Amino acid sequence: MELTFRELKKAELIIIKEIDRSETIHEIYEYTNGELVLKPEHCVVTAFEPKELEYIIESQNRILSEGGKIIGAFDGENIAGVASVENKKRGIHSEYCKMDILYVSSNYRGKRIGHKLVEKCKKIALDFGAKKLYISATPTKATVDFYRNEGAVIAKQIDLDLFELEPLDIHLEINLI
Repeated sequence: MELTFRELKKAELIIIKEIDRSETIHEIYEYTNGELVLKPEHCVVTAFEPKELEYIIESQNRILSEGGKIIGAFDGENIAGVASVENKKRGIHSEYCKMDILYVSSNYRGKRIGHKLVEKCKKIALDFGAKKLYISATPTKATVDFYRNEGAVIAKQIDLDLFELEPLDIHLEINLI
């Protein structure tokens, strides 16, 4: 498998639908009283729902139109993963850039593609002048543990706009410098 990484353009964002995001979830995290608490939660995630995919594509279009970047990981012509970073500063000191999405197809997981995408997002955020990458993570154990293994910690400044959108998410940050 020879992976290549490149920026995606607006016209090709529909390719995101080819990512197989399926997984079986057994546990989720809740952030309670300053602690991450693991709770049992059984759920099977399958393909993107049509409305959800439409929302993701619209969000990625907005990110591109506002100067952000979307990176695709490709195995030949097949998309293996995707991640994006907003070109918008967040936080009281304008030191955060948000990583908006990160998906890796199920048959490509465990091959460090997510790690490589995070590394590319960190560089993009640095290039945008950020000191930290902000992540509003789906609270599944696999997702939160992945980000924690990448060096993420609970965000020191919770972005209230993002919290209102996803109050159950685990809000994380990764220092870039």
